[in-house]
Order: sequence, then structure tokens, then C-alpha cells
Amino acid sequence: MTKSSSPKPTNVVLQLKSVTKTYHLGDETIDALNHVNVQIKRGELISIIGPSGSGKSTLLQIAGLLDKPTSGSVYLNGQLVSSMDEKQLAKVRNKQVGFIFQQFNLLKKTSALDNVALPLIYAGIAKKTRDQKARQMLGKVGLSDRLKNTPAQLSGGQQQRVAIARALVVDPSIIFADEPTGNLDSKTGREIIKLLKDLNGEGKTIVIVTHEEEVAAIAARRITIQDGHITAGNSERLTK
Repeated sequence: MTKSSSPKPTNVVLQLKSVTKTYHLGDETIDALNHVNVQIKRGELISIIGPSGSGKSTLLQIAGLLDKPTSGSVYLNGQLVSSMDEKQLAKVRNKQVGFIFQQFNLLKKTSALDNVALPLIYAGIAKKTRDQKARQMLGKVGLSDRLKNTPAQLSGGQQQRVAIARALVVDPSIIFADEPTGNLDSKTGREIIKLLKDLNGEGKTIVIVTHEEEVAAIAARRITIQDGHITAGNSERLTK
């Protein structure tokens, strides 16, 4: 069988193979990630947990195609993406990866509708279709009555719901939630976690990066990272 005709595991969304990320600080060399192997299947809800400095943020950056590994390979839907240039990566990110951040990262003077539609502008989608899709996603997260509100006119929980709608609008293959409850009170945080669980129940593949045990506990599988190494939850055992 030729290389081009090799079968690809269709149930695997993301795969990191022997990924290392090295930083040089003066004379010091730091391996933020050290030969990390991760495999995420379609429809999984996974948490990545570890203390500050453990490497979880670096893992998020590389898995989310925001950075490249020093060595090793990253595959998204069977496609080798770690060898792509920045322009190619940006295109793949926009179409296949959704992000939810602790700080919400919404445009302050822009309506909820236009914040959600933003990824569709980059994708070259016509305005009528953009607005239709953005309205649909805001309805999905319970904000049909907040389309014209700017972030300043929304609570923290509502802003995070806008961010979730924005992550959903391109129908990505995988969604990364980076400390999604970090700026929320306990009650609102639980509501956001329930929303993420419900979305996973609909088949969305979601990875939550957190240092909070309560948040990590909602995932069916938890990946623990320490000093650049995965110490628990490595998915290699799931593929046998």
C-alpha cells in the first residue's frame, strides 16, 4: 500500500506525536513540553489540568495551532499541520478550531451579533449568511434577546456565552476552552460548564484547559501534565 493510500483513523480529531517545545532563556534551555503524545477522538470531552508552569498553556498553544512544536508532529483530522506556514495555519484554525478564553476576548465596541460573526468575515462568508449563522448560535447559548448589546452591556456569564457562540459559528472540528470559568462567580461558572457539557452531548469535541479540580472533573477523560510530561490520562491506551 502506498503512503498516500494509507487509511486514516476517521474518529481521531487531533493527534500530537512526540511533541517537544523548547525555549531558550539566555544560557538556559527549557523543555516546556517533552515528547508529549496526545490523541483526541471525535466527540470527546477532555480536561487538561496542571499547576502553573506545568506546560498546559504550551500544550494548548500547539494543539490549537497557535504555535509550532520544536520537534514532533501535529495532525488535525489526519492532516499534518505542524509543517504548515503561518498563512496555511491561520486558514485551518479559522475553519476547524474554536477558542473560548478566560478573558472572553470580545471586541468592546461591537455588538454580540457582530462579535459572533467575526470568524465568518475572515472565512469570506457573505453578510446575510454571517448574520443568520450568528443569530442561530446566539440563540443556542440563550442570548437571542442580546443581539445588539456590546460587551459592556452584558454580564460576565453573558460575555462568555457570546464567546462560546463565536467558537461554534464555524462548526469547528474541536473547541478549546482555556480557563472558561476563571473570570466568573461560582454560580455562573457552573452554568457555563453545563453549557459546555450540553454541547458535548450534541457531539462537539471539547478540550477544557484548567487548574480547577471542580472544572476538570466534568470531563470523561482528564489529562494531567507536570513539568512538560503527561503523567495521567494519556490517550495512547484508548486506541488499542
